[in-house]
Amino acid sequence: MKRIGMLTSGGDCQALNATMRGVVKALYHNLKDVEIYGFQEGYKGLIHGNYRIMKPEDFSGILTKGGTILGTSRQPFKLMRVIGEDGIDKVKAMKDTYHKLKLDCLVVLGGNGTQKTANLLSEEGLNVVSLPKTIDNDIYGTEMTFGFQSAVDIATNAIDCIHTTADSHSRVFIVEVMGHKVGWLTLYAGIAGGADVILLPEIPYDIDNVIAAIEKRRKAGKRFTILAVAEGAISKEDAALGKKAYKEKVKNRKYPTVSYEIADQILKKTGQEVRVTVPGHTQRGGAPCPYDRVLSTRLGAAAAQMIIDKEYGYMASVVNGEISKTKLSDVAGTLKMVDPQSPIIKETRLLGISFGDE
Repeated sequence: MKRIGMLTSGGDCQALNATMRGVVKALYHNLKDVEIYGFQEGYKGLIHGNYRIMKPEDFSGILTKGGTILGTSRQPFKLMRVIGEDGIDKVKAMKDTYHKLKLDCLVVLGGNGTQKTANLLSEEGLNVVSLPKTIDNDIYGTEMTFGFQSAVDIATNAIDCIHTTADSHSRVFIVEVMGHKVGWLTLYAGIAGGADVILLPEIPYDIDNVIAAIEKRRKAGKRFTILAVAEGAISKEDAALGKKAYKEKVKNRKYPTVSYEIADQILKKTGQEVRVTVPGHTQRGGAPCPYDRVLSTRLGAAAAQMIIDKEYGYMASVVNGEISKTKLSDVAGTLKMVDPQSPIIKETRLLGISFGDE
């Protein structure tokens, strides 16, 4: 009997169910006796022993279903070793649940914080295999995360829809795309949607350069300008502040998000009408796109193979275009940022798209 625990942690995304299906389908097909323990609401379920024994039919028909059938929650990594008011030692509780159920392996699906906790449990002696989930595509050790392409499709569609109304009204439009620290989603959606200006957390912008790009289009007879702005986009002035000073400024900022601040600056400096569109959580919702269904299925099968081979302490990943595995210890605590000198940035600049830095 192989007893496998499984949980989804952090923000949801479109292909969590498809990935779990890939893992379980491969295990059922290649092992004679498997029991799946699904923990409810991420690490919270593992901490409190809240689980249910899953059946094969639970994983049937979920390839195209968004969200997660197990539910999820955010359990900050920095608090994992902190005993709260409830007096629970979270790490000990998770280990106790694992051993009480006599699990052979814990399968964890999640983003950066989730991967750090997965590595922590691996270092504590548990058999752990993880999978890279995030619409941000910012997990180190894999070229692609599941959920990213589905989110790109949604954000791109938002920009596509803005084109017609922007042209009709001769306005400047800002589409704010998810991504606090990393700009992969904004970059890809901005390129795919034909944005004229793309602002990323990794490339601090100068508002005068942004306005210069808008004015250049106006003088060329263009009726509108579209900006794809990451929610974590930052000006050069703010980037020069210390971490503490910047947090304080954001806390006291009179604008809901950076996009509204940029819109107000453009209006005051040029007199042009600016509208802000925020797709928000729609970028994480809905059914996974075909690309993500294929990627999730392959990553799930790779995770199952690791379990069969008893190769623990790894994350299923994409390396050099192929499904592979990366040590959890290499993944944990490292973000995969957009390199301002990368080929994709250079190629985008060649098209005349502005990043607001020059």
